[in-house]
Amino acid sequence: MKLERILPFARRLLETATSEGDIAVDATVGNGHDTLLLANLVGRNGLVFGFDIQDKAIENTFARLRENQVEDRVTLFKKSHCELVDTLPVDAHGKINSAIFNLGYLPGGDKNIVTKPETTISAIEQLLSIMATHGVIVLVIYHGHEQGAVERDYLLDYVSNLDQQKAHVLEYRFMNQTNNPPFIVAIEKRQ
Repeated sequence: MKLERILPFARRLLETATSEGDIAVDATVGNGHDTLLLANLVGRNGLVFGFDIQDKAIENTFARLRENQVEDRVTLFKKSHCELVDTLPVDAHGKINSAIFNLGYLPGGDKNIVTKPETTISAIEQLLSIMATHGVIVLVIYHGHEQGAVERDYLLDYVSNLDQQKAHVLEYRFMNQTNNPPFIVAIEKRQ
């Protein structure tokens, strides 16, 4: 296949937006795959801040980071991503170059604990207020379950109405696949 699949494309967006020494955010650490990627991208001189409300997600992520010997460049918070601005150190404001959200539920976890549109939109707004210019937010939207479809609709409405002078918004999806496959919305801060 010549068209890039969803998760590799999300990773490529992060790779393009994140450099050695940068600050990045994983707003939904889950099992730590994106947190590890970001930790490798920011290198020894960078920082990654990770958020999740579930103990299991924090534990799984920390174990993955330790196994790969990069835990020293990541700070994990057992908090909602909607507490981002109040949680991140003030000296990180204006320096965050990339962020990722994997929306839905924790793979292998409780499917009743899901991301919610109001907290996700709040977190996006907070990130846009404190990110560096040209910082990129990647949303991987899993909408194959009832709450995922609700969140998808709220998010698409929200991002479609972002002022184009303040942000560029990209949607990347395969439109003819069955079973509601995930898709990406990427937001680049312009000012």
